Amino acid sequence: MKAVVMAGGPGSRLRPLTVARPKALVPIVNKPVLAHTLDLLKLHGITEVVITVYHLAEQIQDHFGDGSDLGMSIQYSVEEAPLGTAGSVKQAQLHLDDTFLVISGDILTDADLTALIKFHKSKRALVTLMLKRVVDPLDYGLVVTDANSRITQFMEKPGWSQVISDTVNTGIYVLEPEVLDHLKPHQSYDFSQDVLPSLLSKGAALYGYIAEDSYWCDIGTVPAYVRAFSDVLEGHVRHVRLGRDIGNGIWVEPGVEIAPDATIYGPVYLGQDVKIKGEAVIYGPTMVRDFTVVDSRAQIERASIWSHCYIGESTEVRGAIVCSQCNIRAKSVILEGAVIGDNTLVGRGTVVHPNVKVWPGKEIDAGATIRNSIIWGSQGRRVLFGQYGVTGVVNVDLTPEFTARLGTAFGSILPKGSLVTINRDPHRSPRMLKRALISGLPSAGVNVWDLGTQPVPVARYYTCHSAAVAGVHVRLSPYDERMVDIRFFDHKGANLDETSKRRVEQSFFREDFRRVYLDEIGTIAYAPAVVETYLRDFLQAVNREAIRQARFYIVVDYANSPVASVLPTILNEVGCNVVALNANIDESRLAIQPYELQADLERLGVITGTLKARLGIRFDVSGERIFLVDDTGTLIPDSVAALALADLVLRVHPGGTIVVPVKMPDEFEVVAARYGGRVMRTRADAVALTSAVSSRQNVIMAAAGNGGFIFPDFQATSDGMMAAVRLLEYLALSDTTLSTIVAELPSFYTLHQAVSCPWEAKGIVMRRMSQYFHNEEIDSTDGIKVRFGKSDWVLLLSDPDYPLFQVYAQAPSQSLVSERMISFVNLVLELQK
Repeated sequence: MKAVVMAGGPGSRLRPLTVARPKALVPIVNKPVLAHTLDLLKLHGITEVVITVYHLAEQIQDHFGDGSDLGMSIQYSVEEAPLGTAGSVKQAQLHLDDTFLVISGDILTDADLTALIKFHKSKRALVTLMLKRVVDPLDYGLVVTDANSRITQFMEKPGWSQVISDTVNTGIYVLEPEVLDHLKPHQSYDFSQDVLPSLLSKGAALYGYIAEDSYWCDIGTVPAYVRAFSDVLEGHVRHVRLGRDIGNGIWVEPGVEIAPDATIYGPVYLGQDVKIKGEAVIYGPTMVRDFTVVDSRAQIERASIWSHCYIGESTEVRGAIVCSQCNIRAKSVILEGAVIGDNTLVGRGTVVHPNVKVWPGKEIDAGATIRNSIIWGSQGRRVLFGQYGVTGVVNVDLTPEFTARLGTAFGSILPKGSLVTINRDPHRSPRMLKRALISGLPSAGVNVWDLGTQPVPVARYYTCHSAAVAGVHVRLSPYDERMVDIRFFDHKGANLDETSKRRVEQSFFREDFRRVYLDEIGTIAYAPAVVETYLRDFLQAVNREAIRQARFYIVVDYANSPVASVLPTILNEVGCNVVALNANIDESRLAIQPYELQADLERLGVITGTLKARLGIRFDVSGERIFLVDDTGTLIPDSVAALALADLVLRVHPGGTIVVPVKMPDEFEVVAARYGGRVMRTRADAVALTSAVSSRQNVIMAAAGNGGFIFPDFQATSDGMMAAVRLLEYLALSDTTLSTIVAELPSFYTLHQAVSCPWEAKGIVMRRMSQYFHNEEIDSTDGIKVRFGKSDWVLLLSDPDYPLFQVYAQAPSQSLVSERMISFVNLVLELQK
């Protein structure tokens, strides 16, 4: 007799176990569940098998091949699209010319298939179903039989009021081949929903064989998977061999090493070359698969540890699943029901709370506390704040409940009764999360002024010039619509400093929230005259008459952002003739891919050049940054644009100070010297720039080098709208064009590259880099900047959000800067070893 094994399902309910493998290859103790099924078939003399495959089909084909290693003959029926249980068997009909068995490849059973087949033949049945009595039948298809075992009724997943039997369909059938004759090829059919009820209605001979003493488990969910491997270890599944029994319920494969002072309480399975180090303790039922190391003093209890894992010193894994190739660092704790996906690094001292699911390929920072599942992104971190505030995947990392707690934590560090502004961009995700934030703040006794939807510079300015002590902006991440950034401002409208961030984090992680009494709960109201305040002060800060006299003809790309609701009024007041692009606020365009931005910039250049406009300006969606196209239609790189604007500003304000980060080229000093000015260098972050312009006299501009500009006489934070209008003002006062300014700038050659580096190696690399270049001039304003000569340096910066270094280089020629970059990147990689 032949058998058809159905193994095409994706195993969606088992994720993240099945993200990187088909459900049929999920390991049950010593081998994949499908291998257990094939062993059962062979035990009952069935060696000719057709396996139906669809999801990750090639993995199953590669694993089992033609079956010769198992003493079987295996053929595959590959589905191009899901065909359902019966549709997949129909596709394999070519191989089926006699009575055959159908069995799911993702169930664990020790059913007596010989008795089932004998029963089928004795009844001369068209179809025989193997049935199983279960305590809770609600998640299965009920099957009702008469006294002669003939099936009289099917009931798919009933409610308790409908339950009239406790026998359920196990997904194991014996069929006569003519059952498939009535099915159309390449169409989806399900046995339990389509084929069997149809046959029953026609009076076909359908019988049910109740497997009284057999074990059966559908491993469709994580709890079912845990139950299955535990039952195997506890001996509830017959015919499963688990390697060499060394006593006390411990089975081992070749190469296992157990330290003399390790303690193991069975039932426990240890796969090939597993290493159990000194004073480690393992409580069963636990499976530890091939090539895994359990380090000293680690404690594992009722867990499933897959192959090629490292369980660090003094780590605790209790009732959890750790998938393949995971690195669990020392003193971490992984609690009941948690699942750590393949290729995940869990940093030292991390705590993973019960039932948390970590999808494959994640890197979790040392000391992190993970309370929510991590699906997208690369890290679960012990810190809330990254480079762009609190960032995460909406409804995964940043859920309404998480965000409400975050609002409460922020409110708890502010004075009771104080005022906070809150702003968002037009997308529905920030709208939802903003409302959750608003609900958290009043619970800590903080009043909220809702600004609605404004460009970020407007929100920052209003926060600074109102009674507010802080502000919040919720935005869609510019390059990933799944991500949301929650940005917090201080009373000046600037990003929070590190001290304030740490206070928020401590409040959040410790859940040290201030919950005020009824009459102290904060109020929520709409802020008055938000845009009017900004426009009034903006127009007073610029030379409107000079811009009007220049009669600028410009092209402005508003990026479908809220800038389009504010800037047109300003440009109209200063007398600009504007060709507007992307001027409709569109939430579907707030997050675009880098290639889409590049295409928009190229279009801006074409339009500007074709129309012979004086200038082309593109805003980012926040309104904080600008991208420039000159009067010839040429796109100006960010660093060149910063240098050009510095030249223009110093022409109008000679002797002033320009603030730029250390990563910017040396030519800023050259340009400043032309006009008796000076350059102040800071760390490469927005807080450092804001702090510098706020604390120093005679600062006339700061440039971040990414399109962000600060004009401190108006506000001490980046404002793309002010930068655009000031550019027009200075072009008018200097009676020149942007292309002329750029042509007069000194040339320079720079490169930038990101280099991977594990978090734990960053400090080592920085130390070794300092030692390596101890004879060279080193600037430690931010990172390590090694200077070899004039306009010849390399800067190594540690990325605050990712396991990367950012490397910047400048040299007198293109060839030399390329050489510098290549040698420095190679050195960074070498110093990690």
